[in-house]
Amino acid sequence: MKRVNNKPELRDRRIELRRNQTPEEKYLWLNLRKHNIGARFKRQHSIGPYILDFYCPEYKLAIEIDGAQHKENREYDKERTMFLREQGIREVRFWNKQVNDSMKVILNRIQIELNSLRPAKGEVSEGRRG
Repeated sequence: MKRVNNKPELRDRRIELRRNQTPEEKYLWLNLRKHNIGARFKRQHSIGPYILDFYCPEYKLAIEIDGAQHKENREYDKERTMFLREQGIREVRFWNKQVNDSMKVILNRIQIELNSLRPAKGEVSEGRRG
């Protein structure tokens, strides 16, 4: 079986992205950690050739924060979304402006997404061990 998650060849890039997060990524990460939304997220987690801004393996939910560059990369984003769907991963996207202006709405949307998904088999978040 081929490795899909966190491929070693993307390790340095993942580390670089964690160290150089955008202000919006930092803000969302702070809020994801601060609010107990019932799931554990990872930053800059790779699936196949793609590095996700945030990923919850327990629910197979990816969260992407899009800046202006995504307006020009629509084809890339479309391919990425299709690849993630093939892996059984749901992707939710927010614009930078939404993160800056509506954090409460974003956290609510993430909670709704989590509530609509079942935990993936064999994945248990630290907060849900009993």
